[in-house]
Amino acid sequence: MDKILLNNLGFYGYHGVLSEENTLGQKFFLDIELYLDIHEAGIYDDMDKSVSYADVYSVVKHIVEERRYNLIEALAENISSEILSKFELIKEVMVRVKKPEAPVNGIYDYFGVEIRRCRDE
Repeated sequence: MDKILLNNLGFYGYHGVLSEENTLGQKFFLDIELYLDIHEAGIYDDMDKSVSYADVYSVVKHIVEERRYNLIEALAENISSEILSKFELIKEVMVRVKKPEAPVNGIYDYFGVEIRRCRDE
């Protein structure tokens, strides 16, 4: 299966269990892998045989910046669900949500989740 990669997408959102996270917000970074057959797109140089990463980016941006979730698990689930419902050529999606400013007293790069979801066929 082929992949389209969207790496280290940065957004500002209001996701978290603590009230401060919902009020102040914070940065989130996402990696997304779209699994689909892009063989014909490459052979025929035809966008109709692929998926626009710009369109996927727009969907993800809206979800991260306009909706609110307590858990990054819920954020990832909603992103994967929306991608699979809006883009029929995508057979499977991987969503990694990274939260570099999590309210944890310590030294770390980020806390995050990674999910992989398949289209029900």
